[in-house]
Amino acid sequence: MREGGQVLVTGGAGYIGSHLCEALLGQGYQVRVLDNLSSGRREFLAACEGNENFELVVRDLLKDSFGDALTGCDAVFHLAANQDIRKALTDPRVDLEQNVEVTHLLLEAMRRSEVTSLIFTSTSTVYGEAAVVPTPEDYSPMEPISIYGASKLACEALISSYCHTFGFKAVTFRFANVVGGRSTHGVAYDFVQKLRQNTRELEILGKEPGTRKSYYHIDDCISGLLAGWKAGSDPYEVFNIGSEDQITVEEVADTVCSSMGLEGVEYGWTGGVDEGRGWIGDVRNMWLDISRLKATGWRPQHRSREAVKLAVKDLSSPSSPEE
Repeated sequence: MREGGQVLVTGGAGYIGSHLCEALLGQGYQVRVLDNLSSGRREFLAACEGNENFELVVRDLLKDSFGDALTGCDAVFHLAANQDIRKALTDPRVDLEQNVEVTHLLLEAMRRSEVTSLIFTSTSTVYGEAAVVPTPEDYSPMEPISIYGASKLACEALISSYCHTFGFKAVTFRFANVVGGRSTHGVAYDFVQKLRQNTRELEILGKEPGTRKSYYHIDDCISGLLAGWKAGSDPYEVFNIGSEDQITVEEVADTVCSSMGLEGVEYGWTGGVDEGRGWIGDVRNMWLDISRLKATGWRPQHRSREAVKLAVKDLSSPSSPEE
């Protein structure tokens, strides 16, 4: 991609998207955000507003025409998606519409506009309950246990088909759990919000000690995205991205409490579902093999506990979003 080129970021007003926009602007790119502001927030883009190389287009990818937003673009970062993973338990169509249908509409708009470079944010949940941990990108069979994971895997398949059918070039990133400032969901965010309301008791979904997963900081997420994007050479390439370890939900709770200076907090486990999962579709054991992304020269700077500690600091700032 040409230096100082134009990029479109769908979902750019969201938690991860807004951090990505700042990084892209910092590297001299022209950044156009396409977001309906349903879960993203205009205030997250405060550091971008006023930059002559930044533009915000408020439109809904599912309902509105948006082909003109691709004018002049060299690449698209596709982050727009349903953010409420558990919503599919009561409304299964939400992931089909907000993830799969939106991705297809975007691919078609890109094809018509002759924009053929795409960066897609997927998820570790496409692997389901993997028998190999840490899990490499070529692991099979991929059997998602959540509607969200299935929808993201469907998106990956669509993108791959456009690469091989229409000459697109795409890089997909399968995320571990990202934590940090501007987060509006996730276990670390939930614990901070609950402890703000009650410093003596903490409700925890699941059965002690909870699921065991990898957590990585938003700064490592953004640096990894940029490293993989620039290193990608195949028509369709996939990178896992996360930390180099994993911790339990109980360890997350311990870390959050200590980072907030709280002692003697009583944990109230809900018992969970299906032998202790936090909710139906919650993967019990997730840790990604990130050696492929590390081969580009990228390294995560923080392990899971440190990432959670930094996230608590980020989420405790005055500008941090609250419920």
